[in-house]
Amino acid sequence: MRNTELVQDYLTRCEVRLKAIDLFFQEQSYADVVRESQEVVELSLKALLRGINLSVPHIHDVGDIILENIKLLNNISRSEVEEIVEISRRLRRDRELAFYGSEDLTPSSFYKKKDAIEAKAGAKRVLIFCKTFLKL
Repeated sequence: MRNTELVQDYLTRCEVRLKAIDLFFQEQSYADVVRESQEVVELSLKALLRGINLSVPHIHDVGDIILENIKLLNNISRSEVEEIVEISRRLRRDRELAFYGSEDLTPSSFYKKKDAIEAKAGAKRVLIFCKTFLKL
């Protein structure tokens, strides 16, 4: 059974995160923009899964699950779904690196404005896609 209240909660929390992303961007904290953008994408896509009555796994990138169930996304082109999945995949790859860094990489000096702009745009794109599809 679809819990529409939970789906709406996920999407509302994504909207709040976008506001936080704007603040991180203004403060030139580009690594945080990338990390929070990934969270917006993850939560948006999990709302989409719940919205089409699929179980939500405890993984950060659910793009493959969406592709496997593309038939449930009535009237959505495969290329549009592939675009959304690619945004998720790309941001998932940067998730830990943007937050923790590594011995040879400091997030604040590695991520640039261009990375933040791309991540933020991707997050907005995925959220709009999910809200439009779910009509929320």
